[in-house]
Amino acid sequence: MRLSGKTALITGGTSGIGLATAKLFIKEGARVVVTGRDKSRFAYVQAELGEGALILAADVRSSEAMQEVTAQVQQVFGGLDILFANAGYVIPTPLQSIDGSQYDDIMDVSVKGVVFTMQAALPIFREGASVILTTSFIDQTGKHGLSLVAAAKAAARSLARSWSYELLDRKIRVNAVAPGGIETPLLGKLGLSEAEVETFKTQFTSTVPLGRMGQAEEIAAAVLYLASDESRYVVGTELVVDGGCSQL
Repeated sequence: MRLSGKTALITGGTSGIGLATAKLFIKEGARVVVTGRDKSRFAYVQAELGEGALILAADVRSSEAMQEVTAQVQQVFGGLDILFANAGYVIPTPLQSIDGSQYDDIMDVSVKGVVFTMQAALPIFREGASVILTTSFIDQTGKHGLSLVAAAKAAARSLARSWSYELLDRKIRVNAVAPGGIETPLLGKLGLSEAEVETFKTQFTSTVPLGRMGQAEEIAAAVLYLASDESRYVVGTELVVDGGCSQL
């Protein structure tokens, strides 16, 4: 029960890493609020998390929407102890094919969305709150066709450092978790056929020192560490969980 009595907000929490983290947080005693855009998943997510969880429709690209979310968190739970800014957007973007729409989609969700989420949460953070931003191992490496995603995640990594300084007086810690290739529903949203997804997974796995894709639950465990008091001396860092891709 490492999060007993704490309230957590998870953006992008209705599938993949976000949902796995919500489940683990609840198991560890937290009161959990998750946001997402696909309302068709809400009944399933509610059943997975239990009636005590709060599931809210929100687009992180909208400052007004995130202000509404945090207002509801304040009204129901009285404040916020943990923010996991996990919502992101990933599509292949080879340099020669990048257009304005792709640029806006990636940067608006993964950078502007993180900023708006953090702004909205600031007034309701309790002293000593923990913030975790989702980055990626590719902010440290070069991967063909993913330059915009890498740039967006590098921006989030920088925000973790800057905000750590800004919030020291409130004892709010800001850190990042950098997943590697994780087997989540996101893979099915890359515009690839089922066969192409399987080929991608096989090719990617061959580049992972540990020889496999990661699981959402493994990232959730890292987020739990950063959210809990066990990491109370950890601030401004990026915890890489990528099977060794960026390290070996």
